[in-house]
Amino acid sequence: MTAPYDALLLLSFGGPEGPDDVMPFLENVTRGRGVPRERLLEVAEHYLHFGGVSPINAHNRALIAAIERALSARGTPMRIYFGNRNWTPYLADTVAQMKADGVARAVVFATSAFGSYSGCRQYQEDLARAREAVPDAPVLDKIRTFHDHPGFLEAQTDRVKDAIATLPEALRAEARLVFTAHSVPTSMASTGPYVDQLTEAARLVAVALGRNEHDLVWQSRSGPPSVPWLEPDVGDHLDALADRGEKAVVIVPIGFLSDHMEVVWDLDHEARDRAASRGLAFARAGTVGVHPRFVDAIVELVEERTKAAPRRSLGVLGLSPDVCASDCCPAPRRGPPR
Repeated sequence: MTAPYDALLLLSFGGPEGPDDVMPFLENVTRGRGVPRERLLEVAEHYLHFGGVSPINAHNRALIAAIERALSARGTPMRIYFGNRNWTPYLADTVAQMKADGVARAVVFATSAFGSYSGCRQYQEDLARAREAVPDAPVLDKIRTFHDHPGFLEAQTDRVKDAIATLPEALRAEARLVFTAHSVPTSMASTGPYVDQLTEAARLVAVALGRNEHDLVWQSRSGPPSVPWLEPDVGDHLDALADRGEKAVVIVPIGFLSDHMEVVWDLDHEARDRAASRGLAFARAGTVGVHPRFVDAIVELVEERTKAAPRRSLGVLGLSPDVCASDCCPAPRRGPPR
């Protein structure tokens, strides 16, 4: 008989929480990828602009607290643990603590709504390595990707409505909706559902807002120029919108669950400045964060696994599987150091 689930693990990317953390964190993120040190120093300045603190860990702790309250309100409290890929609390340390606490089997929520190597399979690999490092570790079952869950989409739609309302009233109806997500190499995008899922999620939010047109663009590219990545970049797209006479833009970071560094720097700083330089009125929608509908969606996703609750989705792609195919989202090939 399969053991019941007795804990929830929130698994995320991690981020520095002080100036001394910044370079070691970036070295963790880029280890084995041949990223030049001068590029790391450039990115480090983004973090140091905010005191060396990424917002991501604080956002995740707030999300954990919101999930705890939601589970308790449903009469199904569950122990919740927090582990990261690239910074403290490191996943292997968290798994060791779970074992010490007597956890036998946990359901895992990874902070990525979309399927890709870095957003799904790599988290599976992280879980496998952590379990190998902890003898007799708990069983860890990852929740499916959830780009089309109604709660996720409703929360994002609400955030966009709030952003539109910050624009001058005369510009709101015609403001261009521009959805963004982290760019990835085209070779990675071609081996998984990332682009299709983002395209469908953006379409569903736009439809919910009664908008006939919208754009999906990319941001935060980090690879060498010789490697093709998804385009257009959000900054280049803002230039194109201004060139054709658009007056206002609403940027929707649908590919991110919280306002972490790629949002607060790449969008709130760089994209906002680019829009201002081109005379575009600019609003940035919030990420889903701890929106009540998103928190409820997470609880529903947990209950799919712990209670065989009904599975909900919108759109045309169909439910993502609990266990992905063995050839889905393979690791990208790494070139020689540059």
